[in-house]
Order: sequence, then structure tokens, then C-alpha cells
Amino acid sequence: MLKVSDVRAGYGRTVILQDMSIRVGHGEIVTIIGSNGAGKSTLLRTISGLVKPSSGRIEFDGKDITGMEPADIVGAGLIQVPEARQLFPVMTVKDNILMGAYHHHVREGVAQRLETVLDIFPRVRERVDQMAGSLSGGEQQMVAIARGLMASPRLLMLDEPSLGLAPIIVGQMFDIIEKIRSMGTTVLLVEQKAFHALKMAERAYVIENGSIVGENTGLGMLSDPHVKTAYLGI
Repeated sequence: MLKVSDVRAGYGRTVILQDMSIRVGHGEIVTIIGSNGAGKSTLLRTISGLVKPSSGRIEFDGKDITGMEPADIVGAGLIQVPEARQLFPVMTVKDNILMGAYHHHVREGVAQRLETVLDIFPRVRERVDQMAGSLSGGEQQMVAIARGLMASPRLLMLDEPSLGLAPIIVGQMFDIIEKIRSMGTTVLLVEQKAFHALKMAERAYVIENGSIVGENTGLGMLSDPHVKTAYLGI
């Protein structure tokens, strides 16, 4: 469904991604782990069109999307939920969620889609009329994912969805991700909670210094000596 081939990208003269190659199949959860600054977020931003690669190729469903504008990539059904939520704090929860349906490709059936999304997040439903800035961190993350789902993603990219959340909320967040996949959405997950992320992933990659240094099944990664030492604290 998604194929990234030999992509180099960065910011100005600083190269972050070096000949990066990954693939994501239909219906999979694919996890990317790595330390801070390894290039995980830059990879998602490059796939989303926010960062333009200097070389390489990105394909989505067999179509070359390398260098396409972010709005066109969103219209194709490839959606990113960014790190740190990036909500509009003085807008209501409902209005934040509806921003996900801004693209003209997904404006039909918005009311029904909103109900479906709120069924996934009952706590968010209870708070639809509150200002987004008044919610807890976990609730704000749920709103950010709900906003992404309003764009009818075929592939949903999640950047550190458990960042800053209490342990009990982290477990709920991974349950939600599994539910999203069970509803037919493919998921590319960047996550520092490596144990949870690898446990649920069909396949996984390790990024270090802007390069892929490991690829395996999720369970295979959990038994990899380097992963256990570097990312699982074992």
C-alpha cells in the first residue's frame, strides 16, 4: 500500500533521512521505533509531503506521490496525526474534530462519520462542547486521532500517540489503535513505547541516525538482542 524507496530528505542543508526504504501492506500495523532525533517524525512528514525529499521515491497504492502537495496526499487517503496533538485550544472539541473533514474529497457524509468516530471515543463524545484546551492530555490525543479519522484515512500515520500519557491511558490508546485497524484502516505507527507497539505490529523497523538498521515481525523485534537492550531496557 505504501512503498518508500531510497529516500533522502532533511531541512535545508541538514540531511536527516539517508536512503530510507520501508513498505506497508494493506491492513497491517507497521511500527517504527528509534531514539529521539533518529528521523522518525521526519519520515512521516516526508511521506505527508510536508518535507520534500531530495532523492528517492514514495508510492501510495502504486501511484508516485513523491513531492506531491500535502493536500493532495490527504485527498488520496493518506493521513497523519502529528506529534503533540496540535489542536486548536480555543475551539470546541467538535469543531476540532470536524476540521478533519475539511478536504473536499471527504465532505459528504460528515454527520454519519462523526457519529462513527464518537462511538470509538465515548469520552470525547461527553466533551464535544468543551474547549479543546481544557481537556487532559489523553483526551486531547483522542481528539487528535478522531480528527484524523474524519478524513476517511485508508492509511493512518500516528506520530507518538502515547507521548506524555499516564500508563493507564497508554493501554487504552493502544486498544484504540487496534480497533481502528480492525475497522479496515492500515496503520503506520511511530512510537517510543516499544513493547506495546511491537506487540501489536505485524512488522517493524528500527531507525538509527536516519537509516533503517533493522526489520522484522513485531514479535521478532521483541526477541532481538539489540532491540531488547536499546529500546526495551532488558
